Amino acid sequence: MRLGADHVRVSVPATSANLGPGFDALGLALGRHDVVEVRAIGAAETVVEVIGEGAGEVPLGEDHLVVRALRAAIDLVGAPQTGLHMVCRNEIPHGRGMGSSAAAVVAGIVAARALIADPDALDDDAALALATEFEGHPDNAAPALVGGATVAWEGREGPRAARLEVHPDVEPWVFVPTVRLATKKARGVLPTHVPHADAAFNAGRSALLVEALTRRPDLLFEATEDKLHQDYRADVMARSTELVRGLRGLGLPAVVSGAGPTVLVLGRASEGDRVARAVAELLGGSDSFDVLTPGLDLVGARSERL
Repeated sequence: MRLGADHVRVSVPATSANLGPGFDALGLALGRHDVVEVRAIGAAETVVEVIGEGAGEVPLGEDHLVVRALRAAIDLVGAPQTGLHMVCRNEIPHGRGMGSSAAAVVAGIVAARALIADPDALDDDAALALATEFEGHPDNAAPALVGGATVAWEGREGPRAARLEVHPDVEPWVFVPTVRLATKKARGVLPTHVPHADAAFNAGRSALLVEALTRRPDLLFEATEDKLHQDYRADVMARSTELVRGLRGLGLPAVVSGAGPTVLVLGRASEGDRVARAVAELLGGSDSFDVLTPGLDLVGARSERL
């Protein structure tokens, strides 16, 4: 395999996983993006510039996550490695449960796809499999790759994902706290066993959520109920848990986004005024959360040769 380009740009959306009951399976792409520009150069050097989220915090060389994913993808297809100059313009908050690490991994893989002469060698199936190796599970990587809502699972031949056509009335509102929470810490408080009744409850709600997202947005409140993970995480994200419970107490379908601590409301577009009133009532002018209305990304990762 040879390289077919030496200058590419990639855009990858933020994502929200779980969506309440769909633990490690359901995900949604949001209209907030990281944009990565990559130049392949002849010199044996790797230079990374980060603008926006993560600036001054993440590595700026071979340890940068986008670089690691890109190099793994290049190795996978047998293309030659080169020096890299990379500029990352990041909008996705880090450590907030909005898929920043999955976006970085997908950005590296899709950049490699754009650089090589035969992009089909890194099709979505291959990209999802490689991204899952980095992430450990495909729930964020799947919507980052293909956009919209996805159901992801581990099949006999590796990770798979099915894309759902989201009903046009579904609208996300995102409440991003100023504090961060490491995914490892959020997963560490989960029990190794859960009651059979809770597992059965979530199985039913996950199936209902697919119906609510695609055909019946009026069912979103009941469809986003969860008994598997959010209550167990309450102590490590107390303010977010309080906000979720407050929003749900007002009848809004609020959930923890991914491992948190961001809060997601999956409502209908007509509920904007209702959400605004709930925010005013619950936050009372507090600046502890940034309120975003990013919309949905229905395309997923995209690339262009420059």
